[in-house]
Amino acid sequence: MQLSKNHLAIPDLPEKVLQFGTGVLLRGLPDYFIDKANKAGIFNGRIVVIKSTDKGGTDAFAAQDNLYTQCVQGIHHGQRVSDHIINSSISRVLSAASQWEQILACAANPEMEIIISNTTEVGISLTDDDILAIPPASFPGKLLAFLLKRYQVNQKGMVIIPTELIPDNGTKLKTIVLEQAKRHQLPQPFIHWLETENHFCNSLVDRIVPGAPSKEDQAATEKQLGYRDQLMIMSEVYRLWAIETGSEEVRKILSFAKADEGVVIAANINVFRELKLRLLNGTHTLTCGLAHLAGFETVREAMEDGAFEAVISALMQHEIVPAITDIHIREDAAHRFALSVLDRFRNPFIQHRWLSITMQYTSKMKMRVIPILRKYYQHVHEVPALLAMGFAAYLLTMKQDIQDDHAAYFKEKWQQLSPDGLVQEVLKNEALWGEDLTKYKGFAQAVTVMLNHLIIEGAATLIKRVSAETTVQ
Repeated sequence: MQLSKNHLAIPDLPEKVLQFGTGVLLRGLPDYFIDKANKAGIFNGRIVVIKSTDKGGTDAFAAQDNLYTQCVQGIHHGQRVSDHIINSSISRVLSAASQWEQILACAANPEMEIIISNTTEVGISLTDDDILAIPPASFPGKLLAFLLKRYQVNQKGMVIIPTELIPDNGTKLKTIVLEQAKRHQLPQPFIHWLETENHFCNSLVDRIVPGAPSKEDQAATEKQLGYRDQLMIMSEVYRLWAIETGSEEVRKILSFAKADEGVVIAANINVFRELKLRLLNGTHTLTCGLAHLAGFETVREAMEDGAFEAVISALMQHEIVPAITDIHIREDAAHRFALSVLDRFRNPFIQHRWLSITMQYTSKMKMRVIPILRKYYQHVHEVPALLAMGFAAYLLTMKQDIQDDHAAYFKEKWQQLSPDGLVQEVLKNEALWGEDLTKYKGFAQAVTVMLNHLIIEGAATLIKRVSAETTVQ
């Protein structure tokens, strides 16, 4: 039997949210929060989902009465969690390609208050779009067309929350929409309404939602639950949706936030971005080469090794936390976030491969790690040994065939230079890092020592030796 309304009573609630995108991140995070709030009697509103094309159709949603199962699996406070939720937050799924008029008709709904999007980072870009097309080609064009219709039928403005993974996503989207309105020479009263009556909120999302389980896991889950589900997704336990606004009106509209501590509404969300970028992404980047060289295939496999876990824990708590702690980020908050990251790394249900994390290794090092190095030297007057080991592992990994825009550069340097010479040459390369990294006293020497240890004794042996010398409180 296929999942349908026979398995769950679907609430008779008004449509309050317009969502651009059917992807697993939206279904696994914002839609999760809205569904949870509805079941708690807090938000009491459903979602109209817009599919950008007819590819794949909307049949799977219609066949299941727009229901889907979310398998929440992972580690929380050291305990294994496995939960299965039937999400009933979606009221209908419309295709922009063939049902654009029905989508525009939603603009007349006075209870429609929120717009959510996840159209990939490329989706938030300025293009020469025709907003009178059926439909406009770009997401900002579609959004502008909807808001224009909203204005024309004398409805109030919207709260617009993009979740695309770019900094200041709401601010950027607003700038693009206003520019498109001016290019189309839309009436000045509308542009004024667009600017003053609509709230474009920056937001940050953080949850691993790999998508559908493996065929074997899905078959086992369906047998356990007693129904088939074409739309089943899995996600980790950890969830964060940080939404930036100082408006009390917006807070009231986003009432679903009361249902789960994973929704954070704040006047400034840079703290959450910094914690994620440095302690989650930065740690991944600093350790992916080391783990790969040690022969670990997945993050979970590496975390099952006591020595590696000790090293990665010490890296976060002794070097990254002291580097990022300042007047904005408290030390206890950073340590708590670090512990939650360790739980996420230990997740036995997600196969996160180290080799995939090494993609575009150099740009990740520049964006995620070099700011940590800079801040560490500002705050701590000693050489960050574990960070140096991570950098050395990066250099040695770049000797292999890694998918990186700078792969040819490193291949040439490894052919031309000794390890000691390569460290000096690469660290001095301001075109790579935006600065000369040899200016950080003792860092080049520490990287050289670690690189030679990696070459001579191997990553696995070095990890064991370093872990024996490392303490984690």
